[in-house]
Amino acid sequence: MAKYKLVLLRHGEGAWNKENRFCSWVDQKLSSDGIKEAQNCGKHLKALGFEFDLVFTSVLSRSIQTAWLVLEEMGQEWVPIQSSWRLNERHYGALIGLNRAEMALNHGEEQVKIWRRSYDVTPPPITESHPYYEEIYNDRRYKCSDVSQANLPKAESLKDVLDRLLPYWNEKIVPELKSGKMILISAHGNSSRAILKHLEGISDEDIVNVTLPTGVPILLELDENLHPLGPHQFLGDQEAIQAAIKKVEDQGKVKSAEK
Repeated sequence: MAKYKLVLLRHGEGAWNKENRFCSWVDQKLSSDGIKEAQNCGKHLKALGFEFDLVFTSVLSRSIQTAWLVLEEMGQEWVPIQSSWRLNERHYGALIGLNRAEMALNHGEEQVKIWRRSYDVTPPPITESHPYYEEIYNDRRYKCSDVSQANLPKAESLKDVLDRLLPYWNEKIVPELKSGKMILISAHGNSSRAILKHLEGISDEDIVNVTLPTGVPILLELDENLHPLGPHQFLGDQEAIQAAIKKVEDQGKVKSAEK
């Protein structure tokens, strides 16, 4: 019998997900499909009887918007939401804005997979000449963060994401879980993968093959020490979920017409 339950959610599809670009810390709203994904997620969670007490999000709009839509569909708009940059997507540095399929064509699919999925490889850092540098680092949301803007990352590996996420997990999320609250974390592909790696003890090598589709809730059932009682579960139509996972994996491959 599970002592605690936690639901993780990668936000619904964003505009740059649709365009197959590294979005990272560039703030993007959900696409029309992403809105539907979030709404369908809320409908499914409601049908399964989930009642949340607290929601955690990143400070990026697509994460927050997803949480709003899910709660609205569940009739739980009143549930408190807490947001932190520590749940942000991985900072992809100089790769931000680039098309993944074009990168695969120019650098090889294996190199793109390493940049996207590996545990401890960091992409080239963003510099002040990057077209999105000013947009990110002059954003008011980071003037309110718990670190100075000078200390915000310029590029991150998944290991870096886990390192900056763990203090928030331990200090803010764990106490709420242990108090018995039912928690939803509406975050991103890599911040969610980092949490899964931490909770499930996934190896540095195996985390490369963990892919999370957009808008699909993930259930973790935990014991009193927050150890999982079994592997994480994707909630929903399993055939559709596997197709969605393949779609995400194929983003880093050369398009057929280009091969």
